[in-house]
Parts: sequence; C-alpha cells; structure tokens
Amino acid sequence: MEAFKMRASDIHFEPMETYYRVRVRVDGVLRELERPPKYIQSNLTSRIKIMSRMDIAEKRVPQDGRIQIRVGDRDLDLRVSSIPSVHGESVVMRILDKSSIQLEIPQLGFYPEDMKIIDRILGLPDGIFLVTGPTGSGKTTSLYAFLNTLNTPARKIITAEDPVEYQLSGINQVQVDRSVNLTFAAALRSMLRQAPNIIMVGEIRDLETGEIAINASLTGHLVFSTLHTNDAPGAIARMVDMGVKAFMVASSLRAVMAQRLVRRLCKYCSEPYTPTEREKRMLGVTDEYLKTHQFMHGIGCPACTRGYKGRMGIYEILDLNKEITELVYQGKPTNVLRDAGRKAGMKTLREDAVRKAADGLTTLEEVIRVTMTDSE
Repeated sequence: MEAFKMRASDIHFEPMETYYRVRVRVDGVLRELERPPKYIQSNLTSRIKIMSRMDIAEKRVPQDGRIQIRVGDRDLDLRVSSIPSVHGESVVMRILDKSSIQLEIPQLGFYPEDMKIIDRILGLPDGIFLVTGPTGSGKTTSLYAFLNTLNTPARKIITAEDPVEYQLSGINQVQVDRSVNLTFAAALRSMLRQAPNIIMVGEIRDLETGEIAINASLTGHLVFSTLHTNDAPGAIARMVDMGVKAFMVASSLRAVMAQRLVRRLCKYCSEPYTPTEREKRMLGVTDEYLKTHQFMHGIGCPACTRGYKGRMGIYEILDLNKEITELVYQGKPTNVLRDAGRKAGMKTLREDAVRKAADGLTTLEEVIRVTMTDSE
C-alpha cells in the first residue's frame, strides 16, 4: 500500500549477506525503503509465495505468480517473480494498476508530425508495425493504445502475449504458455485460422515467429509487435540477423518506432534553468537555440518526487518510404538506414527528448540519463 501511494511500478525484496533490502521503483528510478530485520526474510518470502500460489518448498528454481489485491477502491494485480540468489530468494512484485494504463493515443506524448505517421499506419490494411525499446520502456502501453483506437465491432483483433498484462474488452487475448508448447509461433499460426483483421504478437524472439508474422502481414493482416533494440533502424538489422530474408522485411515492414520513458517535470515546483557547458556540448544545444527556448528543472515539493511526477514517452519513428524500403531490400547497414531516415525527417530519441525539455515537459538531466546510448 505504501508503494502504491508512492506511485511505484515495482517492489524489490533483495536478500544481502548481512541485511534484507527493500526497494521501490518510482518513475523508473529505484529508492530504498526502511530495511526489515534479516531474520524475517524466509517468513516474508514464504508468505509472498503462498499468496501468489507458488511452490514454497521449491527454492532452487525461478518461479512466477500473481496476487490480486484491493487498495481503497482500486483493484491491483501484482505480478510476482522469485529467483534464487546466493543469500536467499530475491522477489520482485510488479504493480499493475488497470485504471492507470493510458489507452488514448493523445496522452502518450506524440508531436503532431509523429501523430500523422501513426494515424496513417493505423489506417493501413496490412503490413508490420514494430515498437522497439528495452524492458520497461512503455512498449506494451503504446501497443494497447493503438489497439484500443482500432478496437471497433467491425474489426477482429487477436493478441498473443506473455503474459497478458491488462485485459481489454472486445479483444481476443491469448496467453503464451511454453509448458504446453503454446509459443508465440504456435499461437500466431492458429490465429491466422481465426480470420482476424489485426494481430498483435507480444514479441518477435526467433526466426519462426518473425517469418509467420511477415507472412501474415503479406496476406492482408495488420501486424503489431515488439523487438528489443536500441533504436528504430536497428530493428531492421535485428530481423535480418534472426534469419528473415531482407526482401521479406522490405516488402512487409511499414514503420518502426523506438521509445523510452523520461520523468515528467512537476508542474508546481519547476523553475527556469540554464544548461551547463557539458550539457550544451552533449546535447548539441547552441547559445542561439537558448535565445528562443527556455529549459526548466524541478526543485522538489510535497506533490512530487525530487521535482518529477509521472513519466512520458520519447519517440523515434522510422517511416519506411520508397527509398528506405529499397535500402532494406539491398541489405544496407543500420547507419545507412539511419541517415536515410534522418533525411526523410526522422527525429532521433535524443532530439525528441530535447524538444520536450525545451517545452518544459522534462529536464536536460533526464534527457542525458535516458538517451546516453544515443550517439547522435
């Protein structure tokens, strides 16, 4: 309940050699809570395992479970994962608040030119739209928002997910289960017999899933899926690397969107901020730019956490035009695709983040923290 009031997304119970550590992740950043005494470690772990219907006698292998609780008038789903570590079992509880998921595209934080691309792709009859980014970068939320927009009585939508995080009414959601051999590929193959208009595959992890998804998109289905890559052009190389033929990627892929989450500036305690020389150098912000743009930072107040409250997305959308499709067909490397995308108007993750910082939505410190891998 304490973690929920702090707007935490997950709780970590971590056994160390001489103490037992409890941390919560608020807006993507971990914070340590008061440490419980070390001697209650095994009792606490057993209690959590019983509540999430895990096997309490099994301490040698990782386990997954679920707990459903009610906090005030909110129904919360806790996704629980335990893993054996050197000093006992480490347990992480992911807090899923069904009422908090933003299912409207305008709330995701797209600029008008990005919104145009998204609207065009959602209106297509077929093809693949990939969303990429690391774990916890908001990919699922974005995909659910897209599906919710497309969810009308005239369309049949089927998803294959691992796990089904949020249940959406009017959409057929399939839970992947490896223990009975219901993999993404197996679920996807069966889905096609159900004659859907739109398919969402939780993640393309292997060649088999990739090929079935591409074949589905070539036979008149609009397919959404996710990949784990750092940027949008990298997703194409990742598909080819899995073994999918370049000409198939070129003919089926419509767009790739890379995303991250940055902390949103608190609207009550933000004040103007002058970037340091290091920040200007790292982000390519010129003195000329600063004459027309004002950056902000938060000083912290009772309504927020150290100047931040909530999170928002930053995006990099590679829209495959004829020229980029031709480059994919020729098997060109990622840097060539990135240059072609930039020429066609693609904003990198860092550029989108700097734009949002200049609009007073986040801070430059946050931009550097989240887009450190962006070489631009």
